[in-house]
Amino acid sequence: MLEEGGTDEFHHRPDPSAADAATPRVLTILSYVLEKLVARNDQLLVLGRQVAHDNGLMSNGEGGPQKILGKNFNAFHGVRAPNISIPKYLERLYKYTNCSPSCFVVGYVYIDRLGHKYPDSLLVSLNVHRLLVTSVMVASKLLDDAHYNNAFYARVGGVSNAELNKLELELLFLLDFGVNVSARVFESYCQYLEKEMLSNGPTLKIEKSVINSSTTSTVDDATEISVEDTDHTSSPSQLLD
Repeated sequence: MLEEGGTDEFHHRPDPSAADAATPRVLTILSYVLEKLVARNDQLLVLGRQVAHDNGLMSNGEGGPQKILGKNFNAFHGVRAPNISIPKYLERLYKYTNCSPSCFVVGYVYIDRLGHKYPDSLLVSLNVHRLLVTSVMVASKLLDDAHYNNAFYARVGGVSNAELNKLELELLFLLDFGVNVSARVFESYCQYLEKEMLSNGPTLKIEKSVINSSTTSTVDDATEISVEDTDHTSSPSQLLD
């Protein structure tokens, strides 16, 4: 299930309670920053819809949801926001994929680059989960010697393998394949995230070294989630290829 060239000689992670205690600080910091950003953008979306409705623009399509959200992140939009929170989703990605903590910083760099490149498109609760799993997966391929393949990330992330393959290509084209992150840029993002956390929360420092995880965990189907972009719900087994 690992990418070709990687190693499958992983040890088992400690029990869930020990794993929770060892959650990297970067997940807490990213969760705080992303939740604040998404909450703000969700509010902008609500206000935009209300203004469009009051001005009679919703009926003729000029002020519909896609107009307000922007079109560049269309591939990542779901019909509704997943029930799982951003913190729990990030913890899930870390717990099951064994990616190093640095992958989450680099994944955030990708998302931030998209925000600057496409300022008319918003990161909201409808697209943040797909953007996260795709960005972290691409980052893991760049940073980690051993990493799981798309099918495994899809299972952990709650999307189909076919969809995640498409999302990966979409992300790469949106970034113009600019996935390299220099040490200077990485350090600057770590400092930015730490300052954001410091301004409204406890002082935390990000794990800045690229740490290749040496433990693994078997995906628990009972906790499988779905962020499928469909009007019907699917059981976890139906999402797997």
